[in-house]
Amino acid sequence: MSIKRNEFCGALVGASALLIFQGCGGGSDYSTSPAPPPPATGCGASGTSIAGNHGHVLTIVRADLDSTVPMSYSMAGTAGHDHMVTFTVAQLQQLKAGASVTVTSTPASIGLAHTHDVTATCV
Repeated sequence: MSIKRNEFCGALVGASALLIFQGCGGGSDYSTSPAPPPPATGCGASGTSIAGNHGHVLTIVRADLDSTVPMSYSMAGTAGHDHMVTFTVAQLQQLKAGASVTVTSTPASIGLAHTHDVTATCV
């Protein structure tokens, strides 16, 4: 037995609707307390959160927020040169708590001697 494309699509839509409606019932099995916020999925800075940005991107590894030593990161991105930024243990803890933290990068290489103020956040 063969099934035509439109028959298959119709069956697929019907099955999807059944799954959706099964999850829409009432009842009192659900807690009335608010759900905890989701954990931060990414930390760092890009775009306008890096002053004078021209292609830099900062990514902070989530596990680093529990570090007991300062952590340094490259933020080269697509800029064609690199800068480093360092976060103290206290700043990493602030990021973990949901605060934004601003640090100043190291100067770029000779001939491009400039820095950037970088405001990092975790979302």
